[in-house]
Amino acid sequence: MRQKARTGDTEGTLRAAQAALAAEHAAVYGYGVLGGRLEDSRRSDATAAGDAHRARRDALTRTVRDLGGTPVAAHAAYTLPFAVRDPATAMRLAAVLEDRVAGVYSDLVRAAPGPARQDAAAALREAAVRAVRWRGTGVAFPGLTEKAAPPDGTAEAGATGVTH
Repeated sequence: MRQKARTGDTEGTLRAAQAALAAEHAAVYGYGVLGGRLEDSRRSDATAAGDAHRARRDALTRTVRDLGGTPVAAHAAYTLPFAVRDPATAMRLAAVLEDRVAGVYSDLVRAAPGPARQDAAAALREAAVRAVRWRGTGVAFPGLTEKAAPPDGTAEAGATGVTH
């Protein structure tokens, strides 16, 4: 009986880790797009955020393997939730990416035990802080904003993005 509970826990953790990995792939792609649209003063912020997402992506790849799964692969391209034409829309995209990454990490916090939960909570916190820096304001419950309606009536893609 105990073994079955462990298997179920591992399966839930693996699903949540795969979702977080997919979101990190999308975030890495998104930062590659928006970095070229930012003014010099914010470009270093985007580079640091992109580096942080690559590091989290690599750690999640190891986590998925440790859980017995095959890591979900990145897509060649993702459909962005809106056109990124200038610094303002680039900063808006960065905030959206961070909100969505925080959302999948909140799921991983609920699913993972022990140190994996602590890592997921740290990733959620980091994404929430970056979102505030990009947006200029915070949200009441970081990681739960993906359940809310998109702002300004925009149709925004999910955290994992839509391939094209």
